[in-house]
Amino acid sequence: MADLNDAYAAALFQIAKAEGNLERIEDELFRFARTLESNEDLRMSLTDSTIPVERRQNIVQELLGGKALPVTVALISFVVGVGRGRTLPEIIDRLVAKAAEERKEAVAEIRTAFPLDDAHRKRLAEALGRATGKKISIKEVIDPSVLGGVTAIIGDTVIDGTIRHRLEQLRESL
Repeated sequence: MADLNDAYAAALFQIAKAEGNLERIEDELFRFARTLESNEDLRMSLTDSTIPVERRQNIVQELLGGKALPVTVALISFVVGVGRGRTLPEIIDRLVAKAAEERKEAVAEIRTAFPLDDAHRKRLAEALGRATGKKISIKEVIDPSVLGGVTAIIGDTVIDGTIRHRLEQLRESL
């Protein structure tokens, strides 16, 4: 299964790279994968084999049409169409890792309550780079459950700078 997901990730990566807009396509795919993971109804709709393939692909088109590049929509529709919707987030995560590896970067999945502006994103990438000794590529996830602050996941390392975590630490120390 993992080898098949790697093969799909490699194919999608090559297509995105050939389109000349790898970074944007990678970001759009990443955001869709996080949406798919967090939305049970969407996940069920795109993975239910009793729903005709055309309908599942139309769902992707309705959600992303005009909001994402046509190639992004086509790549997601393709994966859904071949029945790999359940593993789409894993395929996309492997594509993101492959793209970061090509740029000689490590991927940091950042969870915040609100979108970061470019200046904050840049400072955060620099700080994480100093902490890890690697050049960092930030992939941002907006997560309303994060009350404030940031959680960063870089490979197996989790850096929790959220207010909730700090309050828990304070409670434990008291």
